[in-house]
Amino acid sequence: MLSWPLLSYVALMSVTPGPNNLMLAASGVNFGWRRTVPHMLGISGGHGLQILLVSLLLGWVLTLLQHGRLWLALAGCSYLFWLSWQVWRAGAPQGRQAARPLGFIGAAAFQWVNPKAWVMVINTSVLFLPTGAHAGHSLLLALICAMVNLPCIALWAGMGDALRHQLARERVRLWFNGVMATAMAATAGYLLWDELLIAGVW
Repeated sequence: MLSWPLLSYVALMSVTPGPNNLMLAASGVNFGWRRTVPHMLGISGGHGLQILLVSLLLGWVLTLLQHGRLWLALAGCSYLFWLSWQVWRAGAPQGRQAARPLGFIGAAAFQWVNPKAWVMVINTSVLFLPTGAHAGHSLLLALICAMVNLPCIALWAGMGDALRHQLARERVRLWFNGVMATAMAATAGYLLWDELLIAGVW
């Protein structure tokens, strides 16, 4: 099961821009590397658990997504819009004191309403589970994916932490947070629009 195509697919999907990585970069800037670690672990842990459960219950999950896909997208995108607002607020002195980095549980839970995470998880399960797979295969796949995912997403938190020193001035940090918040909101808007088109709403 451990193969170059699996490793490259998971690494590529993990390291490319998406809701998780945008949040990690913003968290690295605003809270630093150490305080962002629970967020990173939550993403990778949630991703591994999602892979495990989806690969064990693939047929049921695919049926669920067929009927509940729009509601999942609405929930995930609404949460992304809220997080965009939190990132925007993090640049202001009063906002930064009130704001806190996303923790392990919140980051793990977000994977279940993150459209990119669902695409990655289902594709990984469909493409890389061997024929006649059993629970041991699902567990191994989940562990591999979580272990590959973590260093890939850590790059974004590290990038944010490195930029933190460059963004020490409040006005520059406000600008950076505005850009990141806008990118997250635009991502949420695009994902929601795409799901509404698929659902035939527009």
